[in-house]
Amino acid sequence: MAFALLVIIHEFGHFLFARIFGVRVEKFYIFFDPWTALFKWKPKKYIGGLGKKKSIEKSENSGCESTGDNAKPEKKKKESFWGNTEYGIGWLPLGGYCKISGMIDESMDTEQMKQPAQDWEFRSKPAWQRLLIMIAGVLFNFLLAIIIYAGIVYATGEKYVPFNEAKMGMAFSGEAQKIGFHDGDIPIAADGKPLGNPAEARMEMIQAENVSVVRGSDTVNIAIPEKFIFALDNEAKSDTATINFMTYRIPTRVTLVTAGEGADKAGIKKGDEIIAIDSVPTESLDRFLKTLAGHENQTVGITLLRKEGASTDTITVPVNLSGNSKMGIGIEIDPSAFFKSEEKRYSLLESVPRGIEMGTEKLTSYARSMKLVFTKEGAKSVGGFGSIGSIFPESWDWIAFWNIAAFLSVALAFMNILPIPALDGGHVMFLLYEVITRRKPSEKFMEYAQMIGMGLLIALLLYANGMDIVRLFK
Repeated sequence: MAFALLVIIHEFGHFLFARIFGVRVEKFYIFFDPWTALFKWKPKKYIGGLGKKKSIEKSENSGCESTGDNAKPEKKKKESFWGNTEYGIGWLPLGGYCKISGMIDESMDTEQMKQPAQDWEFRSKPAWQRLLIMIAGVLFNFLLAIIIYAGIVYATGEKYVPFNEAKMGMAFSGEAQKIGFHDGDIPIAADGKPLGNPAEARMEMIQAENVSVVRGSDTVNIAIPEKFIFALDNEAKSDTATINFMTYRIPTRVTLVTAGEGADKAGIKKGDEIIAIDSVPTESLDRFLKTLAGHENQTVGITLLRKEGASTDTITVPVNLSGNSKMGIGIEIDPSAFFKSEEKRYSLLESVPRGIEMGTEKLTSYARSMKLVFTKEGAKSVGGFGSIGSIFPESWDWIAFWNIAAFLSVALAFMNILPIPALDGGHVMFLLYEVITRRKPSEKFMEYAQMIGMGLLIALLLYANGMDIVRLFK
């Protein structure tokens, strides 16, 4: 659903600017329709499915015309903004397209290009208008991301625990510890730039060359390998990963006790904090989870801190664990329940510049990551529609959905502006050449460039989705 929305917005950008400049748009399709379409509709003319028309299309020149010397010249009708476009849904779910008259695009309608140019065709318009039509799709995707980010911060605000308030520091994954991070480190800067919101700081740290952390009373600099992001990606896909790069170290506080389970039978109560398992200290949640694993169907001694009024007691109780090392408790995972947090609410006007800032940061971060795609590890990490679907959470979360949709919109904008023939960026590249040299590339050259570009894109699409299939069998 998210991908379809992004495609529609992208193609609508092309459609809108084309119509503003008087260029006719022949088709507007979500998904591709080789040979046939699931559904198609043309205003006041026809509606159909699977390529079959439900009613006969009326002739553009239906009705009687006057002839002879006394005939009055027919008044030229104003062209409908929407009415000359066929709207539809194709059967091949590989994106969508907007067929613009007089333009060499994915339709490869070379017959139309052999006819004399009409004033309502793309090729008849000034270069600056054609340039705006081509960048409109990318622009609309980026604007959509800004609107989504602005809407999220307007609706929910931003709340987080700053690194300097995380008194127990951060817990790091195995790959992060391999390059020098220690549990308890407090990140303070990436390449000399102070780190702010931890949600954004994570990617800043991964993409940095050097990260500074506070360790005890010292400041330690950690060099980040260029391909560190691939190590983290592989780690996150493993079955044993419990941390994705880093997380807050927080106490293990019980928030729920399930009746009849091991914890309930042992007398554990809501509000208790678990500090040890079989005398092994578990001072933080990450340590608790690591220590608890591997005790299936065993009885373990759980040491608790229990606060009752002004007093705090330390008690140890025997707890029978289930076959998957569970004891029937819920645990607090929100760092702000333990440490001082910062919260900011945004008015409607304030949310717009914040949305622009977030969109720009995501675009910059994505662009910086693209160089790694051309490495051996990057080629292995490329994914198709399966990979896109896997980044959405299994249970519905509208904040997560819109955050991911905004990121994909930024990614789609960046990918489309790459100077590859068949992409918007390829058309922009040739238009800029025309503006600078005042020479338009020949139509035959554009046809060959389009075919080469489409071949490259089809090969990339097959490779990306093929990699998804390969990963299923690993």
